[in-house]
Amino acid sequence: MNRLAVAIWLLMLNPAAVGDVHSVAAGVDEHYNHLHSLQAEFTEVYHGSGIERTESGTLWLAKSGLKKPGKMRWEYRSPREKLFVSDGKDAWLYVPGDRQARRTEARKLDDLRSPLAFLLGKSKLEKELQGLSLAPDLVPLTPGDIVLRGVPRAMAERVSEILLEVTPQHRIVRIVINQVDGSATEYRFSDQREDEAISEGLFEFKPPPGTETVESELGP
Repeated sequence: MNRLAVAIWLLMLNPAAVGDVHSVAAGVDEHYNHLHSLQAEFTEVYHGSGIERTESGTLWLAKSGLKKPGKMRWEYRSPREKLFVSDGKDAWLYVPGDRQARRTEARKLDDLRSPLAFLLGKSKLEKELQGLSLAPDLVPLTPGDIVLRGVPRAMAERVSEILLEVTPQHRIVRIVINQVDGSATEYRFSDQREDEAISEGLFEFKPPPGTETVESELGP
């Protein structure tokens, strides 16, 4: 049985997946727009230019003001420790032991991790992703999940397509970002904890003594 046949078979087992893409997107919006915080374990996989890199750690998201970027903390543990954190005003990338910490304004952030900021009530999924549709030709990692595809309006020049794997409970468990240069970055999320108390200090960063602050664009 080929992948398309498998996908069709899975859709038959999960009638919700053949529903209107608008209702699926609305379900995702409804789920995340009522959250104030989210914690999850993540695995990040990058493919491009003959390179394959896998990293993992813990992610924290918190809702900011109505028109402010969400707060994020990506704490990478494996294979190398590094920190990507934003308090909604400034975003930082820091690798322990380095003599530099890179900073940019959160509103200017053009980073592949930034699409997750919309999850906590920032806007509607169909506004963020143009051409949003079901992707029945793609088999989800977990049977019963739904895969959506679309192009992020804010990153259309850089990203050719984003895939979202959504559970029947409307949780996003996987994001695949395909870039126009042929590279791809995939994020998988597990052990999601919703609306647990998160200290504001978790989203603050102060460069260690002797660390130079460099104003620059932030990348993976």
